[in-house]
This record gives sequence, structure tokens and C-alpha cells, in this order.
Amino acid sequence: MKYISQILDLGLRELDILRRNRIYGFCMLVFPLLLVVFFTTMLSDGIPQNLPIGVVDQDNSATSRGLIRNLDAMQSSRVVYRFANVTEARSAMQEGKVYAYLLIPEGTAAKLLAGRQPEILYYYTMTCMTAGGMASKDLKTIGMLGSAAVGQAMLSAKGASKEQIKAALQPVSIDAHMIANPQGSYNYTLTTVFVPGILMLFMALLASYSLGMEMKFDTGKEWLARADGNIVVAIVGKYMIHALVFLLVMFAYQYYIFRVLHFPHFGGVWNIVRLTFLQVLGSLGFGIFTFGLMPSLRMSMSISSLWSVLGLSMCGSAFPVAGMDTPLQAMSWLFPLRHSWMLYQTTVLNGFPVIDVWFHLVALIAFTLLPWFVLRKVKNAMLNYVYIP
Repeated sequence: MKYISQILDLGLRELDILRRNRIYGFCMLVFPLLLVVFFTTMLSDGIPQNLPIGVVDQDNSATSRGLIRNLDAMQSSRVVYRFANVTEARSAMQEGKVYAYLLIPEGTAAKLLAGRQPEILYYYTMTCMTAGGMASKDLKTIGMLGSAAVGQAMLSAKGASKEQIKAALQPVSIDAHMIANPQGSYNYTLTTVFVPGILMLFMALLASYSLGMEMKFDTGKEWLARADGNIVVAIVGKYMIHALVFLLVMFAYQYYIFRVLHFPHFGGVWNIVRLTFLQVLGSLGFGIFTFGLMPSLRMSMSISSLWSVLGLSMCGSAFPVAGMDTPLQAMSWLFPLRHSWMLYQTTVLNGFPVIDVWFHLVALIAFTLLPWFVLRKVKNAMLNYVYIP
């Protein structure tokens, strides 16, 4: 009962600190709200649409105009410029007005009808990999559709049946399945890693900031005195409020994306709840650990922010960890977001059993327990260290 009353007393003390310091309110409530609205609104269409494309039509035939109409009708591309020559098209792409342009040489239709395999050329920029990749995909599809349309007309004129035409144009039938994200939505994959990743950054930052402020204003001795010098009770009492607030924020975010926006989640509620607890506790534990390693407000916050930001690149959502160099693959284990992302995509998004990624589960639990190794150093810093700006 003594420890419980001390933890409750420390929790009320921390709640009063959070109420008086506006930084906590902004980082715990305001910024997360803006973050969720920003990402879910920006990616609400799922995939980029109406990317600007240019066309250089030197053939000016019914066939070339049909190809251009088909390109303009595609969801992710929109023909916004018709250039007179390649020089104008290249200049527009260099200025960022278009992501790609299609060049249809003179005589394309005649060569198609004569079966002489004409060439249509397309150029695209990979400065923006997403836009360039999607533009090139649409342009490649247009080339294939044009060839198929002419082939179908020629075979039909020769008296081939529908089955023979289909077999000639597509010898191998492909049955493709997009698992867990059949819409190919960027919202389902990017929002669910960037929003938790930045929220975990806030958690780690505030964990280091909170201890640093105790040392800065020389209130650490009073904080420990309320726990009778028991650093474990002091830590639990202090961060109990942080954990509760961030859990409420994370559960509100989960409810919004899964219930309101209907993000796919085949793993059930329990997997979401377990992951949320591990995300919050692991991030707070990492923030406390960084302060224990380097008991300085500025340095501990710098390490927490740097490591959390690097985690966005090292988690494997944008670039697969398996494709990284071996040292970087080993280094990825040191980032909490990497384990959070693996648990999410395996147990929540796909609904696979947690035993498949048990080592990532253990790793997040290890991040939660990291403060245990620096508790004495944190206590020593509160009792003996002098704050240096």
C-alpha cells in the first residue's frame, strides 16, 4: 500500500507539471492530432492521381490520338501538355512541369498496320521515385495496349476466333493477388508507419525532456524524496501519466483509422491493443534509457530524436531491410520502430500469428526494460549532477 500511495502521489505531481507546461500539451495532444489529419488527408485518395504527362505526337493519326486518349483516361496520369518537339518536352520535364512525356514518331500507325514493329518512346524522371515509377507504368501499359489492339484487328481480319486471338495476344494468363492491401493504397502503408513513428519520437523526446527538466530546475531531489529514495517507484509514478495519455492518443488514432477510415486489419483487436502498449512503453523506456546513458537535457533529447528519425528509414517500410547491406541489417534491430512495423504488418495487417515474429515482440519488451540498466545513474544525476546549459 505504501508504494501504491507513493506512485499515486507522484502521478498527481506529474499531472500538475503537465498542466503547467504547455510543451506537454502540444506534444501529447495538439501535434498528434495535426499529424493524423495531415497524413490521412494527404493520402486520402490511396495513390497519387492525375500526374502531369506530356505528349509529342509526330504521327497525328487516329491510332496515335487513341493512344493519347487512353493515357489521359488512366487514373494516375493526365495529359496536360502537347509539345511540338522533343526539345520543348525535355525542357518542361527539367522545369518540373511534367513527370514524363510520350513520343510517337511519324509513321507509327502505318508501321503498325504493316506489321513492321514501330517504336514509341517515353521518357520519365526518377527524381521523385513514386511519381516516376507510376508514370512509367502507365506509359508502358499504353504501348502494350496499342500493340494488342493492332494485333487483335489483324488476327480478326484473318478469320481467327476470339479464343485464338486471346491465346495469341496473351499466351500466359496471369492471376495476381495483392495480399492485405488489394487497393494498393499508400494510405494503408505509409500512414500506419509514419504516424506511429513520429508519435514514438514524441514519447521518447518527452521521456528524456521530463527527467532533464527535473535536473534543470533542481527538483529531482524532491521528486526522489516523495518516493523515499526508491528510484523504481519514482520512475513508475512519473511516467504512469505519460503512458496513460499516450495510450489514449494511440487508441484514438487506432479507432479513427480502423473504424472510421476502415483501414484493413485482419489480426483482430487484441493484436492492435498489444502492439499499442508495446509501442508506448518501449518508446518511453528508450527515452529514459538515453537520459541515463547521458544525463543531459540537450544531449539525451538529441539522441532520442536522432534515433527515432533514423528509425523511419531503418524500419523497412520504404526500403526493405533485406535489401540493405549486412551491417545496416544488423543495425536495424536497434530501432524500436523496426520491431513495431514488423509486428504491425505481420499480426495486424495480415493476421498471421505472433509466433512468426516473436523475436520482434521480445525486442520491444527489451526496449521497455532498458531503463533498468541505468536507474542508478538517473538517481545519481538527480542527487549530485549540476545542470549545464
